[in-house]
Amino acid sequence: MRPLLVLPLLAACAEAPKGVDSGAGLDPAAWLPGGETTNRLLLGGNAFLMPSANLQPADEQDFYSGNSFFNQAWVEAPASTAARDGLGPLFNARSCSGCHLRDGKGRPPESGQSPLGGLLIRLSIDEVDGGTPDPSWGGQLQDQANDGLQPEAAVVIHEAPTDLRTADGATITLWAPTYAITPITGAPDPALRTSPRVGPHMIGLGLLEAIPAADIFALADPEDSDGDGISGRPQLRVNAAGDELLGRFGWKGDAPGIPEQVAGAFAGDLGLTSRLHPADDCTAAQPDCQEADSGGDPEVEDHILDLVILYSRAVAPPVRRAADAPEVRAGQALFDELGCAACHTPAHTTGPAALAGHEGQRIFPYTDLLLHDMGPGLADDRPLGQASGQEWRTPPLWGLGLIDEVSDHTRFLHDGRARNLTEAIVWHGGEAEESRDAFLGLSAAERAALLTFVEDL
Repeated sequence: MRPLLVLPLLAACAEAPKGVDSGAGLDPAAWLPGGETTNRLLLGGNAFLMPSANLQPADEQDFYSGNSFFNQAWVEAPASTAARDGLGPLFNARSCSGCHLRDGKGRPPESGQSPLGGLLIRLSIDEVDGGTPDPSWGGQLQDQANDGLQPEAAVVIHEAPTDLRTADGATITLWAPTYAITPITGAPDPALRTSPRVGPHMIGLGLLEAIPAADIFALADPEDSDGDGISGRPQLRVNAAGDELLGRFGWKGDAPGIPEQVAGAFAGDLGLTSRLHPADDCTAAQPDCQEADSGGDPEVEDHILDLVILYSRAVAPPVRRAADAPEVRAGQALFDELGCAACHTPAHTTGPAALAGHEGQRIFPYTDLLLHDMGPGLADDRPLGQASGQEWRTPPLWGLGLIDEVSDHTRFLHDGRARNLTEAIVWHGGEAEESRDAFLGLSAAERAALLTFVEDL
């Protein structure tokens, strides 16, 4: 088990530690990416497990109760564990942590291996908003099943390498994945479209939810009116109440809020019904799935769903470790010079929030929460809402430097194809192509500085 790294408690206000020069472009508040919510106590393998530092005492017990339901495995119904039964009948994981180990990032299986592990595959058969679910398998491929049932398919990933060279002669290998899907039950539509995705890390979600929508809309430039080559646009989705809102969560901004994101994961990943998803993802072609025992109506009782929602909102971003280090400062300057901040907007101020301590916080997630064209290399050719098959929501960068310790890997991008941050940058195309090319033109020392900066966020 990894040792815990306990940090000296920084000042509760968002200021640089004593003696640190906060000039030359370093916002002193950036030391605390989550503002007053920032985890200033633990790093190492448990860096993403702390609640918001200013979480109200009345919510602390619910946070840890939600953590329990997030981490413990659900079981097939009927079972003596009535509060945690109803798994499946078809599913991808037995617990939320099955895709978010220690609240970290999921990873795909290695080339040639199965099952999917921390990766899921969305399905559709046309180009309408979100796609019509496959008549045989539904909207998500499930590669696991309860006893007595067969999973839908087995998936094996194959990867083809492409070598690129930097201006100073270094070789960077990119690995493009393809997915060999072997049906076990049912037969998918010949027009099947797939969208592989790994689970993102869980920190700061409640803060992202609290960024005023008006601030995100103000960053949008869908027609590239300023001519800078960046044309981010907002995703629009419908929430549980039927209101059209800004899509904030999921790789294409699938969900407008954390309740929709959590309930969607319970339904698609674990096969569990809730008040927001009252029906199992069983198609008319799957009578055994439809006739399987239920764990209740709904299977995730309202109070359990609410506990996991609160937990998901309250996981704190960790403190930065070396914001004043010369190489980090040099990397930050390069990050700005290369235009990375045009999409990875450094700072926001939160507005009204579901958790009282999240309101009015100056935060540094490095995202604009907008959709951007990332080019054909990263395309899934599966439109969703406002997003084309080449567009993805800008992912936050906070916490990326701790993924290797928290999640025991360094796989990045929506499907985990990048084996490190260098590959993740070089996969950027479309609106980010100019910045990508500028990165390839840096010296080895400059590339290292830029990566050191990103790893410190």
